[in-house]
Amino acid sequence: MSDDILIKNERLAVAVSPLGAETRSLTSKDGREWLWDGDPAYWTGRAPILFPIVGKAPDNRVTIEGMAFPMQQHGFARKSVFALEDSSPASCRFRLDPTDETRLAYPFEFSLSITHALSDATLTVTAEVDNRDDRPMPFGFGFHPAFRWPMPGLTRGHVHHIALANRAAPAMIRLRDGLLDLTPLASPFAEGLLALDHDYFEEDAMIFPEGAGDRLSLSAEDGPSLHFRFENLPNLALWTKPGAPYICVEPWHGMAAAHGKGPAIEDRPFTVTLPAGKSARFGWSVTIDG
Repeated sequence: MSDDILIKNERLAVAVSPLGAETRSLTSKDGREWLWDGDPAYWTGRAPILFPIVGKAPDNRVTIEGMAFPMQQHGFARKSVFALEDSSPASCRFRLDPTDETRLAYPFEFSLSITHALSDATLTVTAEVDNRDDRPMPFGFGFHPAFRWPMPGLTRGHVHHIALANRAAPAMIRLRDGLLDLTPLASPFAEGLLALDHDYFEEDAMIFPEGAGDRLSLSAEDGPSLHFRFENLPNLALWTKPGAPYICVEPWHGMAAAHGKGPAIEDRPFTVTLPAGKSARFGWSVTIDG
């Protein structure tokens, strides 16, 4: 978009769109682009913000205090225009406030601020959700950044790994018809290491509700590494369309509705219920190494 905000330092340049406060580009000083480019042949997203739900709702409807509201997959923030609140050469902050349209889907007074900031070879993206209503506010929140797979300058012949810093083997669950099947499955990780394979994604996303920790790396054999940190985001998903040249590393606090649990937003796994007048903060960062 022509109105993207560009921030940069001596190591990185990042473009951020007012539409969804979405990261649109992440480029290192040598010109390599690390973020997925949104090719519509595969998927037009790049790094959408997920709010006030993560994933799908039954029949695209949620209930709040017993009343039904329309709610599309991943909520409305990703398709909303944010206002630029602040910017500097190496950071920018966008904010979304309620509109007549958002109130038809989510009847709360809130603010959602998204900040992008650069420091050396690290991009940090933080979100602050403020409950400006006079009652508790339930919601889910997530990040959905997509990175090039294979990494820039490499080919599909290069093995790429996800490595969990905690060396865990967290149980996995899957989606069924877009909703969560809570049946735990064997972990694909061995001592925290997973070699990425497109076959894993024939059954949609790989979802790890707990245990993946707050740090991981995406690395290419004989190539570069991306090092991630997460703040207040206990859930992890990995996703791509089979054969597509990107991998999404998605930290969440909240997940899709589960089969058999109904449409109530507060019944969705890991829903945040924010007291009136309070705030919640979420964040992720990536450091480029190589």
